[in-house]
Amino acid sequence: MSWGQAATQAPANPNGDFLVANPPNDGISSLSWSPTGNFLVATAWDGDVYCYEVANNGQAMPKASTKHEAPVLCSSWSSDGASVFTGGCDNIAKKWDLASGQATQIAQHDGAIRHMAWIEQVGLLVTGSWDRTLKYWDTRQPNPALQVQLPERCYALDVTHPLLVVGCAERQIQIFNLSNPQVPYKQLLSPLKYQTRCVATFPDRSGYLVGSIEGRVAVQHVEDNLQSKNFTFKCHREGTQDIYAVNSISFHPTFGTFVTAGADGNFNFWDKDSKQRLKNMTKCSAPISCGNFNRDGTIYAYAVSYDWSKGGDNPLSNTPNNIYLHAVNETEVKPRPAKSGIGRR
Repeated sequence: MSWGQAATQAPANPNGDFLVANPPNDGISSLSWSPTGNFLVATAWDGDVYCYEVANNGQAMPKASTKHEAPVLCSSWSSDGASVFTGGCDNIAKKWDLASGQATQIAQHDGAIRHMAWIEQVGLLVTGSWDRTLKYWDTRQPNPALQVQLPERCYALDVTHPLLVVGCAERQIQIFNLSNPQVPYKQLLSPLKYQTRCVATFPDRSGYLVGSIEGRVAVQHVEDNLQSKNFTFKCHREGTQDIYAVNSISFHPTFGTFVTAGADGNFNFWDKDSKQRLKNMTKCSAPISCGNFNRDGTIYAYAVSYDWSKGGDNPLSNTPNNIYLHAVNETEVKPRPAKSGIGRR
């Protein structure tokens, strides 16, 4: 993909990536790509949801929008790319039909819906809430198909069927095998000492990554006989004093390497198998609140947007909210031979 000189050179964009026109007006909470085409959905704290179409030249055109009555925290696409699911602080999830523009309520919790995922293999939407429940929804029915009690509020969630991992408050980790979703396959504490911010399941389903507010990632395997492969590494830090949250982790769909994005304004590409950083990008002027690869891994979308980690009176709270599209170079994400790299520290 050749995007020429289309990228802005604003201070918020030191990597020269393509700036998406008409971004949300408030903090950007999630970015989700369609599984069938280059359509990107962004959700925001003002309740707005936007859908953009990304052309081959990198031009992103706003296509449609919808709204919740409270901050929207998460989004997920249906497997056919026809609908988008959104949830947030109004305690409901909606299904937004892109062809008709209609958004209808399809889920309800007693607290904010923090994360969700469409599970194509079983035709269900899973929602994780601050009400300490996990619910599975047949979107044609008003009541959940299944409800599971969590030990704490849901802070993070990811699925690679049949592996589902939920990161909860108080460092609780719940691992589910979706062949038996009623009970956790394993329950444990995060190996990281501080609050879980994000999780990402391995493409091969053998494990998961955990990112925390302490600028550290844990590489974890599910089965006991693989525990020797577990390790943690530091990232999104400057020296010993400036430590930033890992806000987002996403696996590359082709190579199985991954990207982390943090409150320091950096996004970096990593290879867990060779234990090394593949590419260190240049720091942006504000936190990266979320990010995601498109379906074939040729574009990485990320939001430079205040993540509220420093409170409402921080100068960064007035930062413009922007979405950038990074044209992924294969050298940034292709695995490399092992060397002394990101091992346990």
